[in-house]
Amino acid sequence: MSTSSQPVSRRSFGRLAAAAAAAAGGVTLGACSARGGSASPDAPLRIMAVNHVWSQEISGRIPEFEERVGRRVTMTMLTADQLANSYNVKLNASATDVDVMMVRPLQEQLLFAHNEWLADLTDRARGDAEYDWADFQDAPRERSLTAGRVLSVPVVTERPALYYRKDLVADLGGPPATLDELMDMSLELADRRNNFFGYVGRGQRNGAVSQWSSFLYSFGGDFTDGGRSRIATPEAIAAYEFYGRLLERAGPPGATNMSLEQAMPIFAQGKAAFYIDADAIFTNFLDPGVSTVQDTVGFAPFPTGPAGFLPHNIPSWSLAINEFSLLRDDAWEFLLWASSPEMVAALQAKGIPGARQSAWSDAQTLAAFPSDLGETMRISAENGIGHDRPEVLQVSRARDIVGRPLVAGILGESVEPVARDADAEFADFLVRDNRHRES
Repeated sequence: MSTSSQPVSRRSFGRLAAAAAAAAGGVTLGACSARGGSASPDAPLRIMAVNHVWSQEISGRIPEFEERVGRRVTMTMLTADQLANSYNVKLNASATDVDVMMVRPLQEQLLFAHNEWLADLTDRARGDAEYDWADFQDAPRERSLTAGRVLSVPVVTERPALYYRKDLVADLGGPPATLDELMDMSLELADRRNNFFGYVGRGQRNGAVSQWSSFLYSFGGDFTDGGRSRIATPEAIAAYEFYGRLLERAGPPGATNMSLEQAMPIFAQGKAAFYIDADAIFTNFLDPGVSTVQDTVGFAPFPTGPAGFLPHNIPSWSLAINEFSLLRDDAWEFLLWASSPEMVAALQAKGIPGARQSAWSDAQTLAAFPSDLGETMRISAENGIGHDRPEVLQVSRARDIVGRPLVAGILGESVEPVARDADAEFADFLVRDNRHRES
């Protein structure tokens, strides 16, 4: 996304994205045509998805769906960045050569809705009693709405989990139940001279924001309130200071350069006592090919903070329909099939966390996860907050601003002046972002 201080129009955003994609050489475009007319009876239903375990599992079941609708289906799987670039180029050109879109509702949906790129699914989702829209968990279901309209259907959810070393906490009374206990145990177990850390987590300015969000909520803060910045409130500053102190005193060197890809291997290789990140990555710690802690890793809920137990619970990936698709009826049939109660239960039984309450209430489905992880996920899903980043059009730019005080805290600098400076920048950003959203 653009990091310019100027509002980004629908067309200029597309041109910027197209230029970025061309420079990266990562997107190959198929034929694009303006919306109009009808699709050929032989035209395939075209699905674009992220290369994810959910997509891989669904792709193996495509013949079942093809028989159901009597139409050939093609699925293209890309990295998240490639997928976003491709959408920006194709949809800005009103392309009809994509029907079903796998999207990140908290990263892209607001912008795509503003650009009128997503079909309105409200009547279809709420009007089918058998589909049971109310069965979707509250937080993921709410994130599917923009301006009161259902624009996507959640298919993959995630929450933060506390990954910990069972062998190291056995004499400490078990895993920490509160953030204060997490700090105390992390400092006690850290042996940084010997390259062992009490805590590892994301510290990179942009990438850390989503996981820090649960710390923010647990101290009683949030990113915004009524469209105004809240990142310099006493609660937010306390959350910045706590997280910074945790990584500064108990974490690895170079933490400010660490996102998921750098932090996760440190815990997997037995170099840290505690690690908080998405529960969806748990299989990395059970795979002996990449992990040395498969026999000692434990799973626990996000620790309770001063404001209570307030982790996030988000739909990390959802399905939407291209507004310009000529096969919207068949595309909706795909959404019905892929996010049905039966399919969600089947995929969750394979360890892919879905968004339907019926699946989370099924003991047999939960048995796909380690017992302590399944319970952790269930509790967090019931109590979770439905966003893990600012809800704005230009999400990446917002995360850069919000992440500045995080970096200051990890570097041992005074957080409050940096937070107040970032707050002023974020407040100005929100005015422009809101003005652009209303334009």
